[in-house]
Order: sequence, then C-alpha cells, then structure tokens
Amino acid sequence: MSRSTPKPVEAPCPCGSGQALGACCGRYHAGPGHLQAPTAEALMRSRYSAFVLDELDYLLATWQAGRRPATLEPNEPGRRWLGLEVRRHVPIDADQATVEFVARSKWGGRAVRLHEISRFVREDGRWFYVDGEQR
Repeated sequence: MSRSTPKPVEAPCPCGSGQALGACCGRYHAGPGHLQAPTAEALMRSRYSAFVLDELDYLLATWQAGRRPATLEPNEPGRRWLGLEVRRHVPIDADQATVEFVARSKWGGRAVRLHEISRFVREDGRWFYVDGEQR
C-alpha cells in the first residue's frame, strides 16, 4: 500500500530525468502505462522514484515473483533522498539486463550511498527486478 501523499504529476520526477513525474516514472506507477516500463533502466528509475515516494505496492509488483519480500517498510522518518545516478544499462539479451546505479540519501544527519548492480528479467512482456549486488 502506498503511504505517501500523492505528488502532483507536474512535480519534477525524483529519478533526475528533468521531466515531470507524470511524463516520466509516474506513468508506470499508475494510469494506462501502469507496470509497463519499456526497458530495465526505465524500470530501475521508476523503482527509485517509487522508493522516494513510498509507492510500496509498485515496488512489490515490479519484483520478480519468488524473490519479492512479503512486505516492505516505508522510508524512515527524516530520510531525504538526494539523487540517482545511473552508471550503466547493459542489455544481456532481449529478456535480461543489468543496471548499475548509485542512489544517495541523507538520514539522521549522515550521508547514505547505495551503489548496486541490479539484475532484471522480462517475463510476458514486463520487466521485473530480480536482485542486486551492492558495491
């Protein structure tokens, strides 16, 4: 269940694309494009935005079945997401890809950096997050 206050679709997208939320990741979170990210990178960016916005249902729905947790916890109070840097998107074949990224946040007065190489698969035309290796 989403626990955040909905952001206006005109707000800047948290993924850092420079586009409005509704024209970028928000279109995959809800509406006609729901769950239809066209590439592994687009899914990764939309998942980052979902983490920022506490769109927990979207995160669970885009996790590969059999690997997804039963539940997710919302962001810790006071966590502020600072940005996303996508370093590499590597298509392995038509249905597998990796995305290397760095997500930065601040929490409890400390800078937090998540550097991960994530694996994605496409099943029945939809991309899913499989898992990631943190660096």
